[in-house]
Amino acid sequence: MSKTLIHLTTPLHLKELELLRTGDSVLLSGIIYTGRDAAHLRFHEDLSQGKSLPFDPAGQVIYYVGPTPAKPGEVIGSCGPTTASRMDPYTPLLIERGLRGMIGKGNRSQEVKKAMLEYGCVYFGSIEGTAALIGRTVTHAEVIAYEDLGAEAVYRFTVQEMPLLVVNDLHGGDLYLEGQKKYRRI
Repeated sequence: MSKTLIHLTTPLHLKELELLRTGDSVLLSGIIYTGRDAAHLRFHEDLSQGKSLPFDPAGQVIYYVGPTPAKPGEVIGSCGPTTASRMDPYTPLLIERGLRGMIGKGNRSQEVKKAMLEYGCVYFGSIEGTAALIGRTVTHAEVIAYEDLGAEAVYRFTVQEMPLLVVNDLHGGDLYLEGQKKYRRI
């Protein structure tokens, strides 16, 4: 784990991502987008039909989340990460278009890791079980696409110091594999 907290603000740039290493603690601020399984299928369908995506992924971060509705006086409800591997069949399409960061939980496929290294994208882990706390980092939320999908619609979030860990860096590091090696009994 890193000894210092790294502050990043979107849009993300390749030079700052090159400095990150697996296990680094990050506080992310700025605009991020949300998308889960159904939204990623729509991204794929739209691109297959020659349509534009609902946001330009260049330099952006996508959070794999389906937030709960906001309680009165709140911006958004709980918004904990969902399993990233469910988006893996569609993720390289976004990475090829300049996506610089993804937030979720769980391992990524070899195809996604290959695209991350080739095009320059980092995978951040969000801590499970902290959905209500993560929701408090969201200062603005609006649906920008696929409203018919309900919680799986695409949102534009403004976040302030969302706590994350670097799981996959631009150097081939993988926090899940490193953790297993570190604590494996021989």
